[in-house]
Amino acid sequence: MAAMNHFQRILIVGFGNMAGAMVEGWLAAGVPAATFTIYHPTRTEAPEGMAIINEWPDGEPFDAVIVGVKPQKLGDVADGLESVVGPGTVAISILAGVELASLARRFPRARGVVRLMPNLAVALRKSPNALIAQGLDDAARQTVTDMAAMLGSAEWLTEEAQFDLVTALAGSGPGFVYRFIDALAAGATRLGLEHEQAQRLAVQMVEGAAALAAQSPDSPADLARRVASPGGMTQKGLDVLDEDDALARLLTETLRAARDRGREMAAAARDEG
Repeated sequence: MAAMNHFQRILIVGFGNMAGAMVEGWLAAGVPAATFTIYHPTRTEAPEGMAIINEWPDGEPFDAVIVGVKPQKLGDVADGLESVVGPGTVAISILAGVELASLARRFPRARGVVRLMPNLAVALRKSPNALIAQGLDDAARQTVTDMAAMLGSAEWLTEEAQFDLVTALAGSGPGFVYRFIDALAAGATRLGLEHEQAQRLAVQMVEGAAALAAQSPDSPADLARRVASPGGMTQKGLDVLDEDDALARLLTETLRAARDRGREMAAAARDEG
């Protein structure tokens, strides 16, 4: 049952993996499939209960338009959407690196523009969803908050300068976690464990550890200390990760690289706008 407020008519432009996962999460939360219309120039099939259109709608009133195309295609779709993104429509972008100012220029008549950055766990309603907006009234902001919270959590930012870093952490972060799981399994395989068994154990371990961290009043650092006995096996492993802050430095550089790529993409979008 969808107890929270949601937009009644949503147009989705760019129905790729992320947009598809978001819709999956909203459907699981109880949002009716008929809420969603998909625009695609050539696609003819949509998920059950959803409409699909191959031409730009002619002034149809949508409460929200979710833009999920590749960032370099934003200009093309913005021209097509000119007639439907008006004073009653919230334009929501899930595009990395496209700033609010660029969105406002593309959709000058919109009720407001929103940057939303989820990750693929939206399908399970387990994603942290970063948000920042321009021009939203209180009612629209609450509706956007509710829609994001249906997919996990709604994390509003106050400074757009932080958005690329938050995207690197919460949006790109699953990719880094998957690589860490794979590396743990690969290490165990090199030391003698069968590969598929090593992967199963690594995935189950991370699933349980994350669930405990989410529910525990203790910080992850405190949980690590609780797991490790002085002189024991866990502490010996932590000593390797902690030597010269090796893990912390590696992950700082990982986030820096992802964040800086977001800034480069934002600069490119400004130049194109």
